[in-house]
Amino acid sequence: MAEPVGALFGFLILMPFWTPSINGFILAIVSGIMVFISMDELLPSAQKYGEHHLSIIGLVAGMLVMATSLFLFI
Repeated sequence: MAEPVGALFGFLILMPFWTPSINGFILAIVSGIMVFISMDELLPSAQKYGEHHLSIIGLVAGMLVMATSLFLFI
């Protein structure tokens, strides 16, 4: 219950200052953090089992799919 209440509280406080530019900046930071965590956690595990090349190919393919979809839908 604390997360939704905190999100609502933060939204109400930040709503007057929130712009599309800030939204894009925050989303870019969060996505970078998510990619780092994925790389930091998943690549050592993949290397442990000898499939690190396959996981890197999957990561690059996922980035290409996301870039292509952003390009096509804008």
